[in-house]
Amino acid sequence: MSNVTLYTYFRSSCSARLRIALHLKGIPFTPVFVNLLQNEQSSPSHKEINPSGLVPALIINHENPNPNHDPITITITQSMAALEYLDETFKSTGPPLLPSDPELRAQARTLANIIACDVQPVTNLKILKRVAPLGVDRAAWSKDLIVEGLEAYERTVRKSAGRFSVGDTVCVADICLIPAVWGAERVGVDLSLFPVVSGIVRNLEGEEAVRLGHWRNQPDTPVELRGE
Repeated sequence: MSNVTLYTYFRSSCSARLRIALHLKGIPFTPVFVNLLQNEQSSPSHKEINPSGLVPALIINHENPNPNHDPITITITQSMAALEYLDETFKSTGPPLLPSDPELRAQARTLANIIACDVQPVTNLKILKRVAPLGVDRAAWSKDLIVEGLEAYERTVRKSAGRFSVGDTVCVADICLIPAVWGAERVGVDLSLFPVVSGIVRNLEGEEAVRLGHWRNQPDTPVELRGE
């Protein structure tokens, strides 16, 4: 038996990755809400959990095989590492997050990292706060870079797309893509520019795990934003 805790914020795309993955694999978890706008992520108590002062943080208490010892506690503070850990550790729980074929697995990781390395960082609140004093419109700056990242995703995904990014099964690439698209929509990116991505997104929006992980449906989502 394992007890899972997720430190999360409703708008955080990295937190959304883990919410979706946990729901997809049917792993119950307890959310702990960290309000980024109130700078709770920078508190000493949170930095004890995640030294980067970010969300998410995934904490898993595994039952110790030795009943005379305390549970084994695993703390993972990067979403990509957490996704792979969930896939490797909860093999018998829910669908796999990575394809079994090595070439397809590399493709899934490539797509996931286009989002994780090229798109998500320019939407990070910490980065946007650093950009603002430079006198640029941070939303416009972010939007241009999101578009570039989605263009790369669109070109790359063409060779593997089915209903989803790699064939017809939701994988780690999709889990990273859909929260990034939510962020892109917030800054006015026109998704019709990316027809393959748009089709994948439509299919993902029909998945229960995606609906449950959506920022609009979280307990810490302000009431006035739930109807957006």
